[in-house]
Amino acid sequence: MMQTAQHIFDQRSGDVTKAYYTALATCGVEGQLAVALFRAQKRSEAAKSYRRGSSRRASYEVKNWSLSEVCRVLSAPGAPAFRWGWKHDPKTAGYEWVLYVDLPSGQVSFHSADRLTPAPDYPGKYDGHKLSRQRILAYCDAIMFDRQCPIIEGPQQPPEAPIKSLRRRLQWAEFGAIATLFSDAETT
Repeated sequence: MMQTAQHIFDQRSGDVTKAYYTALATCGVEGQLAVALFRAQKRSEAAKSYRRGSSRRASYEVKNWSLSEVCRVLSAPGAPAFRWGWKHDPKTAGYEWVLYVDLPSGQVSFHSADRLTPAPDYPGKYDGHKLSRQRILAYCDAIMFDRQCPIIEGPQQPPEAPIKSLRRRLQWAEFGAIATLFSDAETT
């Protein structure tokens, strides 16, 4: 049984992670985007955990390659119509470029020293929340399990009608129960 994105993100087996990437990539263009975002987030967090040296450099190289993949996938014909692009942020010296992607689960962003690939300028603003990991994992689970992607709340999110919001919360609760069931099946 396939496990949740959170479980895959937290475990340390490269073989398990690669198998997850392979399975997710079979879910079409959105699956390819999910893989690139997941890998960029995982490598970004790994790089920050290393003080210095070749492991840190290698993690940032994979993160940057993954960000280039995000741009490639979003620029390709048939790509999801998400708002995305690069924006300059002079407050983050050394990492002034930010790649933003507005997923159905909310805005995700990555800082970079360079604007890595030709891509549009991002027309929006930073939503003020550091929720990229949670939003990427929710998006990956939605793609992998063919579910509606939940919105991870932030101040820039448009308000939803109460019925639609309740339906979305119920679907996400149902998904959580199924994911727990899958996770329990793996440990028994």
